[in-house]
This record gives sequence, structure tokens and C-alpha cells, in this order.
Amino acid sequence: MINHQSWLLTLFSLTFVLSSPLPDPCAEIAGKKWILPQEARACITSFPVDPLVKANIIEVVKKTLAFHASTNYQIQAPPPFENDVHEDLHADLLRISEQEYSSDFAFHLDIYRSFKRVNDGHCGVYNYCYDSLYVTYLPLPLVLLTAKDGSQDVYIAPEAFKVASDEFKEEIEFWQQALPGQLKGQLASLSGAKVYLINGREPFFAVNENAKITGSYQSFATRQNSFFASYSRGAAGWSYTMGNFAQQVHPLVDSVELTVQRATSLSLAIWFGLEEFYLTSHHIAQITAWRRTGPMSGPVRPLERGWRSSGSRNISRRPPPVTHFQQQPAVDPRDARRQPMNVIMDGGPLTDIDLPEHLQPAMPALNESYSVAQFYMLKDNVTAVLALGSFSARNFTLFGSSLLAGLQKLKADGAQRLIVDVTNNGGGYICIAHWLHRIIIGPKKSTEPQAGLDSTTRAGPLARLIVQKIVDGGDPEELLSYNPIQWTNATHHPFSNSSDWLKPVKVTINGHKDAFSQRSAAILKTLDITMAKKDGVKTIVFGGKSDVPQEYCGTVGGQSTGFADVDTEIRSTKLKNHTLAPPDFLSNSVQGLTWRLGLGIDVPEEPEEWQAHPADVNFPLTLQTHVPSILFYVCFLSSDLKCSVNNPVAIWESLVDTQFKEPTVFRVQTS
Repeated sequence: MINHQSWLLTLFSLTFVLSSPLPDPCAEIAGKKWILPQEARACITSFPVDPLVKANIIEVVKKTLAFHASTNYQIQAPPPFENDVHEDLHADLLRISEQEYSSDFAFHLDIYRSFKRVNDGHCGVYNYCYDSLYVTYLPLPLVLLTAKDGSQDVYIAPEAFKVASDEFKEEIEFWQQALPGQLKGQLASLSGAKVYLINGREPFFAVNENAKITGSYQSFATRQNSFFASYSRGAAGWSYTMGNFAQQVHPLVDSVELTVQRATSLSLAIWFGLEEFYLTSHHIAQITAWRRTGPMSGPVRPLERGWRSSGSRNISRRPPPVTHFQQQPAVDPRDARRQPMNVIMDGGPLTDIDLPEHLQPAMPALNESYSVAQFYMLKDNVTAVLALGSFSARNFTLFGSSLLAGLQKLKADGAQRLIVDVTNNGGGYICIAHWLHRIIIGPKKSTEPQAGLDSTTRAGPLARLIVQKIVDGGDPEELLSYNPIQWTNATHHPFSNSSDWLKPVKVTINGHKDAFSQRSAAILKTLDITMAKKDGVKTIVFGGKSDVPQEYCGTVGGQSTGFADVDTEIRSTKLKNHTLAPPDFLSNSVQGLTWRLGLGIDVPEEPEEWQAHPADVNFPLTLQTHVPSILFYVCFLSSDLKCSVNNPVAIWESLVDTQFKEPTVFRVQTS
């Protein structure tokens, strides 16, 4: 016989359990500075797809792509990039619109990676709610080093523990305790270890898998190199780039297994005949930090050094500015509007990790140095260095004048040759690159009347309507980018204010009909390309894989812009309600694109984007740099600062020793 009263009580209890709300995974991590990747992932994957928002994002992105100059080229790039760029973004968006997703984050990640596959750092879709909201770190940045016999191997960077202990003081103990067995508490002993396997496979399997998804560069070699640690000159000092292995923009990975050979064990094996010791460490713990840059409803302020703050999810109706994802220091918004730019975007904001002090140049920079541009004279007193971390700085005018003053000072001090170090330079003001070429090379055919590339702009129907509105008086203050007076024709004469400069030249690209403007003599500029191809400047890539062709230019781009700027052009000409105009984002999203393509130097009728840029030299990074070979293995046992690979001065001096046979005179012009 059934006890009805007990059955009812049991049923009520079961109903109560099933209807109880599940714990909020975002509330679980709120207020914490550091969390595990799976905790961050539980939060960002807890939001379902909103069909209205999904449809809106796809519509905005699709319609804004009409202004992206490379859309049809990227369906199948020609040699030498035929294996690197072959992505049909319109086909991707159609697939994504029909696909169901387990979460809003999964939907975003699909769009994010689809755009990454075009390998153009100026073209991307980013969401402030997901991209680098949580940054995943490993305390083991990697480097690729070359031995004296030419063989190359992957190592944990010799400076790894120094970087981690300085930057992540709060979590070093966590990583120390996460090490297995006898290694517990000995994180420092892994610095300089040779890496045999990553997750059970040869290291370059992981390098190449990363190259498939990291995006930003057409050059496969450049994407390989982004896996490893490096340095750059920032606006406020020297910065350390962890590399794609040790720093990731999404919390997707919970563990990594490394098979390594510690440097101490190798030294003992050589000197004392002891058996070599191999280490397999599981889960050198990744920890994710929630990085936030201020309220989205107002101006986004720069990342503060070492800030790993969290808090409640801060979502507002207004998307953040695109500058958060641009790989350049903060600039004056007025200059950013007036001056054309070509800036790489990425899911990770510009690094705010300091290059360890012992790796920074010990000699003082010239007084004429400013922000990202630092001038040095090496100890031979004839070799000058310009470390140029970006083509952008806070004050555009001061930046340009400091470049001239610095070069003039170097020349007056007896410099006869110049190294320009543009490591991790993410682009910036096109006119600054043009100006630098001009004052280094002087007046000659390659710099007069311009030092840049001729260009062309995609001439879609809405873009042509914008130009027509402007010609009819729609830009009385003459500020819009589509205004013909902003540009000159192929003979370097300015277009008149009534010129239909965007009159389409019809072409077929990869089987798709398209249209572009007439050839324009705009000052589109990539410093290394024009100086290398027109003026014979030697180009050097350091640290690349020896059997992979290195390109000195990872991507060209021409001139970059984004949805916000395109939207300004559309609104200003009162075309926002046109059926071809993209609506506003309903999400905290930004979209970047390549607006103008630079035309080629060797093949003038085709975009420079798809032409080869082989480096003259692939300069190896070695542990023997300025260190006697007998000390090769002592580096890991001692505090010898010369053993560190990410040492700008050591690299510059090695270049002098190996690359400069005779002094190369450079000219500094004042006009």
C-alpha cells in the first residue's frame, strides 16, 4: 500500500530541489584577483545566445565588410601566401548565422577565429565582454635558440622566473606549489630548461597549431615567432611580451604538460658524468586574471601596471572604443581623427609587463628621445640605434620633431650607420612612417614627392553614395575621410572638391565582381617595405626558424579603420537609414578593417599586401651571444646577465659584429 502523505512530501521535496537556482558562476569569482581558467570559463560560457543580438552582430559585420578592401582577395591569396590566406568571410557569416551555439561566448569565438584566419591584423571582430576580460598566464615564456652548429631548440626563457616573480608576485607561490614531486617550490630551476615535448608532441607542433589561429600576419613565419617571448619599446619604458604560449586572451586551456631537461641537470651531466635528468611536469598551473580598464560607459583608461582587478560584470549600452584592442600606445583623439593610421588590432591589449631591468639598455638614451622612439649610440661610437616601438605617440607633432632631432644629434656625434629596431611595432600614424623614411634617406626619387605607396579604395555602392553626398555639400567642415580633397591623384595633384574620385574601376577577384577607386597617390606607408625595395636597406628578422622563409613585413594593410569611423562617415552624410548601412552593435563589440590597399612596388598594378617580402637575414638568437662558448651551460647556473636572450643591446651589438662590414652612411635631412 502506498503512503500517499509520504509520496506527496517526497514529490514536494524533489520539486523544490529541481526549481532551486543554480549558483551563479560569475558571482563565484567576483572580487577575486586571480582565478583558475575553468572558473573563468564557467562564467563566460554561462550566457545563452540571444537570437536578436546574434542577428544584429552578423548584420553589422557583414555590411561593414563592404568597406574592407581585402574581402575578395582573402578568399584565396596568390603566391607566396596561397597556403596562409584562404578565408571567405561572407561564407563564414552565412554558416555562423545558421549554426546553433552552446553559449554566447562560443558564438563570439567562432566569429573571432573566422576573422583571425584572414591573417590581417587590421581586420577583426572583438568583444569587450570576452576578449582579454580574462587573460591566462603561464610563468614559462618560451624562446627559440640556435646552437653553434646551427641546430635549433625551444627553451624556457632564461629570464622566465625573473619576469614571473616581478610581475605576478601574488601568485608565484601557487605556481611553486603546483609543480610535481621534487620540483615543488623550484620554479626558478626551470628557467633555461630545454623543452623536448609540449603536451606529448614535438614543440613545433604546438607552435604551428598556434600559427593557425593567432592571426594578425599573412607571413607564416611571423605567426610562428609570435609563440615566443620578445620585447618592445613602449611609451613609458621597455616592455616584455610573454608570447602566445605563456599568455592567452581566452581561458580555454586548463593545463599543459612539458617534457624538459633542466639546465642544471645538463651541466652536471657534462661536467660530472652524471646521468641526464628528464622532467615531465603536468599542469604548470595556468591562472587567469580578470583585467579591466575602467567603465565602459565612459573613456577607457590605459591598463595599469600589474592590475589584475576583478569585480562584477560591467556591461553598458555603449561599446568601448576600438583603441582598447589597438597595438599602439594612447594617442591624442584629435590627432587620431585628423591623421590616417595603419594599426594592428588584437584580442590582447598592448602589453603592460616590464622588461626585466637587467635586460634593458644600460647606456642612457639621447635627450632627443621621446616616448616609443629612443636613440642610442653603441660603444663603437659609429653605430646608432633607433628603437621604435610604434609609429604612434601621445603628441603627434612632438613625435615627428623628436625623430628629426634625434637623427641629427646622432649624425653630429659621429654615427655612420643606423639600426632601426621595430620589434613588435604594431603600426600607427602613416605620416610618421613617411616622415621617418624621408629624413633618413633624404630627397630622391623614392621619397619625392612622396615616400609612400600609391593606393586604392574599395568602391562599393554605399561608399560611392557617401562621396556623392560630400560632393553635394555634405561635409562643410571638410573632415570626412571620403572627401576628395583629402587625396591626390596618380600624378600627385589634389582632387577637386567636386571630384568623383571613387568612380569605380571594375575588377574580378577570385571569381567575384568587385570595384575599386582609381589609383591615388596617397601617403600609404610601410617603412620597411619602401626602404627595402626602393633604397636597398638591409632587413633582418631575428629568432626565426631556420628552415622557414622569414618575411620582414608580416602584414601590409595600407590604411586601417573600423566600424566606428565608417559609421561616422555614414551618419555625417545622413545615410544611416540606407538599406546598405550597418546598424549599431547591440553588443560591446568593435570591428576593424583595411580601408585602403597599398599598391605594389615590384608589381604596381597589384596590392603590395600579396607580394613577397623576404628578409635579407634571419639572425639567430643564441645563448652564446657575447658569452664564451665554454660558458654556454653556465648561463643557467649563474646570474650572468649576458646570457639572457631578450636583451636589445646584446642583439644590436651582435648585429654590428656580424652584419656591418663597412660603415653605411645615412643622411639626415631637415626638409
